[in-house]
Amino acid sequence: MNAPFEGLDATGLRDAICAGQRGVRETTAACLDAIEASQDTLGAFLTIERESALARAEELERSDAEPGPLHGVPVAIKANLCWEGHETNCASRLLEGWRAPYSATSVERLLAAGAVPVGVTNMDEFAMGSSGENSAFGPARNPWDTTRIPGGSSSGSAVAVAARLVPLALGSDTGGSVRQPAALCGVYGYKPTYGRVSRYGLVAFGSSLDQVSPFVTSARDLALCMSVIGGHDPRDSTSLELDAPSAALRGEVALTGLKVGVPKEHFPPELDKGTRAACEAALARLEERGCELVEVSLPHASYAIPTYYVVATAEASSNLARFDGVAYGQRVDGDGSLNSMFAATRAAGFGDEVKRRILIGTYALSAGYQDEWYGRATRARTLLRRDYEAAFERCDVIAAPTSPTVAFPLGERTEDPVSMYLADILTVSASLAGLPAVSAPAGFAAPADDPTKSLPVGLQLTGPHACDERVIEVAGLLESTSDDHLKTPSGGAA
Repeated sequence: MNAPFEGLDATGLRDAICAGQRGVRETTAACLDAIEASQDTLGAFLTIERESALARAEELERSDAEPGPLHGVPVAIKANLCWEGHETNCASRLLEGWRAPYSATSVERLLAAGAVPVGVTNMDEFAMGSSGENSAFGPARNPWDTTRIPGGSSSGSAVAVAARLVPLALGSDTGGSVRQPAALCGVYGYKPTYGRVSRYGLVAFGSSLDQVSPFVTSARDLALCMSVIGGHDPRDSTSLELDAPSAALRGEVALTGLKVGVPKEHFPPELDKGTRAACEAALARLEERGCELVEVSLPHASYAIPTYYVVATAEASSNLARFDGVAYGQRVDGDGSLNSMFAATRAAGFGDEVKRRILIGTYALSAGYQDEWYGRATRARTLLRRDYEAAFERCDVIAAPTSPTVAFPLGERTEDPVSMYLADILTVSASLAGLPAVSAPAGFAAPADDPTKSLPVGLQLTGPHACDERVIEVAGLLESTSDDHLKTPSGGAA
């Protein structure tokens, strides 16, 4: 599969377009052709918006306005982000055909920066999943091995960037839905500090956890994208009153002496051996560049998964109550009564995993159980946050594997929900604490089921609250120690 950008990241592509070395329409058409050619193999997109993308490209080429920071850069949008006039179906039959009447703030900001949205990407239905297999329209597939999962829930966006179909894609991260697929697909996936990017226009799953989050192929693109989509938004009541993070990265000298915390709880005995080796090698490279490795502890880490799956499902139960066949989406009449219509619509429209999480969340919030389950989970969440606060008294960032394994085969865990949930065991803690975290390419490892293969591994870097620039800068330092981020599924360097 030929990449349409000749190895350029978003920053390089924008520079080439602004220098007159590439045309916006030419670039957009090449991107669309590559996406269409890949669909049967990868399934990264739910809709490909050729007409609107080419019209947008021609508009930018005719414009006399000063080029924006993403001028002419093709981008992809996850299917739970509203994009005015385009289908926003959350990979669910319930919202099939529904077109958003407005755009999410993050999408508006991409457009204002000169980006060219080319399509809507596949995902686990309503962002509920860790493998990309819960889409009502079929799974996306990992471009490194199409018999394996790409991770989830932002599966299509991760695949689109990993396969170099687009240089930048938006996803959403609730408990690892960007970082985990980024690790399994060998790209950067960044979850900002909670409130650093507006949630306005993001279809809610877990309101106290959800964050719009980008996928890219370089650390400088992370900084560029965050400078565009970050910043306060009065339309989001949870938006922090902070400016967008800087697009500039400090050099290696400025990071000399940085203390990198290594939590023993995130290197458990059960961690895949190849993943452990790749992450330890990445940490050694940081140490060679002048960083100091410091052992830290997150003593309540073992409570992260049960805490997350109470908090997130309780919030999902509340948020998804709006999908009842009345205001929008599909409707099934049932026996003609209102309650029957509600039940029939939701039974037909929601997939099994969404139903499972609604049931768990409804139980956690039910009379007589709310304090026992949801109340206890919120208290455990506080303990997790305090663990990080204590750890950051001893270090500047925390580093650990993003995923306990490399990508596993499609279908391997679909009948075992608990095993699937454990795929997020290393990412949910940062989500519960609301901290910025990135998964950066950190080498390759063989899967346990096939020692002849070599699949991507991600190192997760987590920073203190609102220290987004620091996390991205350390990702840039790690990037400078190897060419892992340049390797592509088609072989060789991008």
